[in-house]
Amino acid sequence: MRSFLHHISSLFNVNSRDNSLMKRLEQLENRIQVLEEENIEMSNALYECWNSLDARIDILATTTLDTFNLGDK
Repeated sequence: MRSFLHHISSLFNVNSRDNSLMKRLEQLENRIQVLEEENIEMSNALYECWNSLDARIDILATTTLDTFNLGDK
């Protein structure tokens, strides 16, 4: 992302007074990247939890049905 910001600064002739703005933009871009990575990690963790719960529900449902069916015999 750094090359993009430098490209923009050269394109618009950003002077030293505007460098603080460019630095802040760079910080914000870096923060966005970190947040996007954390979002991916959180989504993956939630999918793992969901799959685990889904598997446990299937086990419980199967066990309950087996017990119910055996009780009828």
